[in-house]
Amino acid sequence: MKQSNLDRFLDRAETLLQRVEQVLPGIPALPAWDAAIAFRWRKRGTQGFLQAVEHPHRIALKDLQGVDEQKKLLDRNTRQFVQGLPANNVLLTGARGTGKSSLIKAALNEYAPKGLRLIEVERQELVDLPDIVELLYRRSERFIVYCDDLSFDAGEPGYRALKVALDGSVAAPSENVLIYATSNRRHLMPEYMAENLEARNVDGEVHPGETTEEKVSLSERFGLWLSFYPFDQDQYLAIVQHWLAHFGVTDRDSEQVRREALQWALGRGSRSGRSAWQFARDWSGRLGLKSRK
Repeated sequence: MKQSNLDRFLDRAETLLQRVEQVLPGIPALPAWDAAIAFRWRKRGTQGFLQAVEHPHRIALKDLQGVDEQKKLLDRNTRQFVQGLPANNVLLTGARGTGKSSLIKAALNEYAPKGLRLIEVERQELVDLPDIVELLYRRSERFIVYCDDLSFDAGEPGYRALKVALDGSVAAPSENVLIYATSNRRHLMPEYMAENLEARNVDGEVHPGETTEEKVSLSERFGLWLSFYPFDQDQYLAIVQHWLAHFGVTDRDSEQVRREALQWALGRGSRSGRSAWQFARDWSGRLGLKSRK
C-alpha cells in the first residue's frame, strides 16, 4: 500500500524535529540545588530535566485545621526520613479540598531547612521515575517525589513505573528518596461493579478477583495510608475562623459571617478546607473594598 501524503508529511516532520533537537543546546538535568527547595520534572522532546520552582507555596503546618491525626502521622514520617531513619512512602486519599496536597507542601516548608527537597512529577512523566531517582542517588539532601491527584486507567505506562519504583525493582530503593502521592481514589484506579463478580468463594471466605487484586497491589506498596474525610459544619466554620484571622479580620464571630460562610459552602456543595479558604479570601477582600470607599 502506498504511503499517504499525510504519512509522508508526518515522517518528514518527525525527522526535522529530531535534527532540531540535536542542534539545540542541551538542557542540564541537574539544577543548582541551592536555588530552590522545590523542583518540577519537565520534558523537552525526549530529554527530561529538573526545573526549580521559584515561588513555592509557603503554607505552614499550623495553618492546616481539622486534620490533626493525619498531620501528626505525616510529620512524624517526614521527620524520621529527614533524620536518616527508616520511613515509608505515603498515599494520601479521600475527600477533595481537605488538605492532602497542602499537608505535603507544609511538611516541605517545615523540613526544608534540614535538607528536605521536593520534586513534583506529573502522572504522564512517571515513566521517568528510574531516571529521576538515579539523578538523586548520591545527593546529600532528602527528596520527596510528589505526585498530586494521582489516578490511572488500565494499561497506562506510569502505573507500572510507579509500582516498580515503590517496591518492585531488582535495584535496592534509594535511601534518600520517598514518594508522597495524593488521590481521590483509595486504590488509584477506577473501580467497577462488574469487578465484584470476579470474587470467589473459597471455603466460605470471599477472595477478590484478579482485577481487584491488581489494583490493590499498587496502593498497598505505600507503607503509610492517610485518609481524609469531609468536614462537618463545626469543623468547616472553625477553619473559616482560622483563615479570617490570617487575613486580619477582627469581626469573625458575627452571625452574618457564619450565615454567609455556610451559604458559600452550600453553593459549592462542599464544606472543605479549600472552600473555607476561598470564602475567607472573598470576605476579607470585600471588607477591604469597603474600607477604601
